[in-house]
Amino acid sequence: MLIKNFINKSKSKVTAFVSVLVCLMAISAGVNATPEIQTWQTTNGAKVLFIPATEIPMLDVRIVFDAGSARDAGSSGLAVLTNGLLAEGAAGKTAKQIAEIFESVGAQIEYDAASDMALVGVRSLTEPRYLNAAIDGLKKVLNQPDFPQDAFLRELNRMKIAVKARQQSPSALASEAFNKAVFGDHPYATPASGTADTLEQLTRDDVIAFYKQYYVANNATIAIVGNVDRKQAEEIVKAVITSLPAGEKAPALPEVKPLTEAQKIVIDFPSTQTHIFVGQPGIKRGDKDYFSLYVANHPFGGSGFSSRLVEVIREEHGLAYSVYSYFSPMRETGAFSMGMQTKNEQTEQALNLLNQQLKKYVTEGPEKDELAASLSNITGSFPLNIDSNSKLLGYIVMIGFYDLPLDYLDRFIGNINAVDVKKINDALTRRLHPDKMVTVVVGKQQQNSE
Repeated sequence: MLIKNFINKSKSKVTAFVSVLVCLMAISAGVNATPEIQTWQTTNGAKVLFIPATEIPMLDVRIVFDAGSARDAGSSGLAVLTNGLLAEGAAGKTAKQIAEIFESVGAQIEYDAASDMALVGVRSLTEPRYLNAAIDGLKKVLNQPDFPQDAFLRELNRMKIAVKARQQSPSALASEAFNKAVFGDHPYATPASGTADTLEQLTRDDVIAFYKQYYVANNATIAIVGNVDRKQAEEIVKAVITSLPAGEKAPALPEVKPLTEAQKIVIDFPSTQTHIFVGQPGIKRGDKDYFSLYVANHPFGGSGFSSRLVEVIREEHGLAYSVYSYFSPMRETGAFSMGMQTKNEQTEQALNLLNQQLKKYVTEGPEKDELAASLSNITGSFPLNIDSNSKLLGYIVMIGFYDLPLDYLDRFIGNINAVDVKKINDALTRRLHPDKMVTVVVGKQQQNSE
């Protein structure tokens, strides 16, 4: 009898434990589940991606155009200048009056331009008296920019000053030389913020023509995340985008040409530290090797102080405080880059060690424990990458703009976990070529002693 009661009690405890475990698994699945992306197209051709998020009474709206500096067509700085002028005067209102529209309701306007894209957006509380004013302000900035002549001259002058400042920065000089060497005659080669020569040639008419060509619905992707339902999201999109002309989608960019040989660029600069960039064309968004190379880079130079490059170059040899590597996937092939700063007299030693580590890694790939730690780190931190509206917004902008699968977030962890040493080694040997790297060195050059 005692034995029977003991067994029954044990069964009850096991049943209770299993029930609790199932509940915890269900809760965990709910917490880690990625939200569903709803999508549609407006009547004038804009692509819309929407995620309802009811946790806080906030809304983020971002409109992204294929209107980055890759569209400058020889007029480097034009895309950045155009985007920067959107809120400097619109619908007859001054920049100050526009700012007051958003400030009066606690909303934040954003605008930016990079190589691939240009954007304008707003973050607002969803209470109608706040949201309506914020959306109306966004509509004015996007649809009715005035591009005032005084604002044009002021912003252009600011960009010219910034160009001069870059000439005094060894890091900026190295970055510009690196991009020019890696991308050659591709639009990615030129600085997004312009050069002294191109900025001298830009006119207000150039800005207006650029806006009319690229800030059109067929060239737009709209991302919305926040505490509204689908009907409200559709109304917001109509309010913001309906007045834009349909226009034409920007044409495809040319392919980035692979490097055929190694190139070393040395720039003498009176600095105590030498800036080093090494790299080549890497991958683009949606590349079949993306996940293999993303995981591969993590233990090599992408995991901060736990990376192999830091362990060897900083910890073992004390040649640099920070050393890193990363892939920059873009619409077309972006760069694979390695970089560090070191004392001038240690430049060759540090550079040789960097190249040795790259050759070794491309040949052998990561150790099993390195890969296991990287997989754990990437998948374990992924939920934190989508734990806010603003982070989700960034992801769905990327998904929409680069035409990635709508289930990209759902499949992210599975795609990461599917990467193994064999896939990494295969991708590394096909995609990275240590004997065809661009090397840029900017710093005070050491004189050879006779």
